[in-house]
Amino acid sequence: MIRFVVGPDDVIVPDIRGNLPGRGIWVTAQRDLLQNAVDRHLFRRAARRAVEVPADLVLRTEAVLAHHVISLLSLARKSGEAIAGFEKVKQAVTSGTAALLLQASDGSDSQKRKIRPPKGENSLVSCLSGRELGLAFGRENVIHAALAAGGLCDRIVEEASRLAGIRGQDVSGKADASGTRPEQEGVKDV
Repeated sequence: MIRFVVGPDDVIVPDIRGNLPGRGIWVTAQRDLLQNAVDRHLFRRAARRAVEVPADLVLRTEAVLAHHVISLLSLARKSGEAIAGFEKVKQAVTSGTAALLLQASDGSDSQKRKIRPPKGENSLVSCLSGRELGLAFGRENVIHAALAAGGLCDRIVEEASRLAGIRGQDVSGKADASGTRPEQEGVKDV
């Protein structure tokens, strides 16, 4: 779920880290549910007052989440927990030192198939583009990256799953083909 708050100017803003002051309005991290909340003015109802909801709130939320995931990945790289490059990543995954495989969503499918994700649940993240992965590693473009197990790894998986939901993908980067809507509207206030 993603927390939103009413800013001082009565504008709804995403609170990705969950530390902004004010009453929280929580929305399920799915693109269609967030867009539905914007279209049906559900933020006004949850805030119990007139608020301004930017028309591009979904895009803003996606951009903030992507920046947050890239920042966490950059922090992991600086601490020595993340590596990039086909050969380094392949060696880390086959030796068992990698707990998480990151592959660019716009990378070649044949190249991505050459590296299997580590065993375990949530061991593949594929919702970032090559350019976005490159930002985290100080390069123009990165297709393959890997993370060692640890706190940042778990946090990156969690944040990437929220980003994938807002992008309409599952955490591994595949488009959400379910087409079904949950019974809930996906919005609740706290």
